Amino acid sequence: QVQLVESGGGLVQPGGSLRLSCAASGSIFSFATMGWYRQAPGEQRELVASISNGGSTNYADSVEGRFTISRDNARNMVYLQMNSLKPEDTAVYYCNGKKIFGGLNYWGQGTQVTVSS
Repeated sequence: QVQLVESGGGLVQPGGSLRLSCAASGSIFSFATMGWYRQAPGEQRELVASISNGGSTNYADSVEGRFTISRDNARNMVYLQMNSLKPEDTAVYYCNGKKIFGGLNYWGQGTQVTVSS
C-alpha cells in the first residue's frame, strides 16, 4: 500500500527557513507529479508547489522566489525548501502524489508549519 509521510515542520520566526521532507513507501518515479499543498483552518487546501518526473516545477504566486521543490529518486524523497517565511505561510502542509497509472492521488498525514514572532 502506498504511503507518504511528511516531516520537518515546526515553529519559526518571520524571515526564517524550514525544509520539509516527504518519504514515499514506493518509487516516486511511479508518480507523474509530486507536490506540496497547504491548508489553514477554515480555508481550502491549495497547491504550493509541484514537480513532474521530467523535472518541471510549478509554484503558487504567493511562494514564487521563496520556496523550492526538489526530489531525490534514489531515496524516494521529495523536499520543500522554504525561505523568507511569512506569518501567512502558517498552515498544515501535505505531500501529494499523482500516479501515472490510474491517475489516483495519495496524501500524507500533514506537518504543521507555524511562522510567528
